[in-house]
Amino acid sequence: MKCLSNIQRRISNSNERGASRINFLITVFVIAVISYAAYQYVPVAYKASLFKVFMQDTVNKAVATGQPSTWVETQFRNYADDYGMPPDARIIVERHENRIEAKVSWARSVPLPGYIHQYKFDHMVRSGAFLTQ
Repeated sequence: MKCLSNIQRRISNSNERGASRINFLITVFVIAVISYAAYQYVPVAYKASLFKVFMQDTVNKAVATGQPSTWVETQFRNYADDYGMPPDARIIVERHENRIEAKVSWARSVPLPGYIHQYKFDHMVRSGAFLTQ
């Protein structure tokens, strides 16, 4: 009897070890997929958020120094590579009274596991009123 129960315990223990290995491999796979997706997506989103700040600073600087609206577009094009903006981005810069408004929109492909995500950037900034008074 004792011998039989020991054999049954060994068999059940070996099955349990196999199940934990599968769970571990599945967990590692899921973590790897999420890490790869973050590795691809986060830099694009981070550069886009930095570009939003750059857009606001550039528009404010243009109004404060009296630069024309073409200067703003030139600045955006010059720093496009630093912020991951593609060369075919749509840039609209307009002057209304003593303010400058700039709108930039573009799309970029981000390869994720299983599909390609289109990251769409569409942001408008307006210069501050305190600079023109």
